[in-house]
Amino acid sequence: MKLTKNRKAVLAKLEPNKVYKLADAAALLKEITFTKFDASVDIDVRLGVDPRKANQMVRGVVTLPHGTGKDVRVLVLCTPDKEAEAQAAGADHVGLDEFVEKIKGGWTDVDVIICTPNVMGKVGALGRILGPRGLMPNPKTGTVTMDVAQAVKEVKAGKIDFKVDKFGIVHTSVGKISFDADKIVDNANEFLKTIIKLKPVAAKGTYVKSIYVSTTMSPGLQIDTKSVE
Repeated sequence: MKLTKNRKAVLAKLEPNKVYKLADAAALLKEITFTKFDASVDIDVRLGVDPRKANQMVRGVVTLPHGTGKDVRVLVLCTPDKEAEAQAAGADHVGLDEFVEKIKGGWTDVDVIICTPNVMGKVGALGRILGPRGLMPNPKTGTVTMDVAQAVKEVKAGKIDFKVDKFGIVHTSVGKISFDADKIVDNANEFLKTIIKLKPVAAKGTYVKSIYVSTTMSPGLQIDTKSVE
């Protein structure tokens, strides 16, 4: 396999098995990302939990101080009396029955769906389509609410929800590679602090087992877990 010029440049900057402080890793990611597009900065945290047990489920929401860097497309499903409020807050799509029908037909071209409690009966029927895509509104994440304007603003400003997968890993994006390194660090720290606060009482042993950061096309850099706890 022939190494490209960019790949060689990346490998020259990496030290095998090195564990980085978050600030050093954020700066290095900017040096080893050569994508023509504005790559996402991703973080993967392996936790010492058994997600199959309900009392070890880790799920939460966090508002990244510098936002996600991406334009979040929001659909608000609500009754007509809430439509103007949702539109004024910046929702990309607002309505109910027409969107329920579109989703039944396979349309899911949005990043977040917010709905009011009084339409959950109709939205609940879409669970099979929305659930696997992580789009199902949920009161725990603030996406089932009467205050749709506030929910839209928060999501647009960088509020994300996350949950541990079946392998015990929490994965999310904490910005774009075009961000200043210190903004990437701020966002990552906010996310990590939130995860640490959510440690289940039932989780035994080491809680944060490993942390890696990467961009869409870069190798992963291992972060020193002690530098963030």
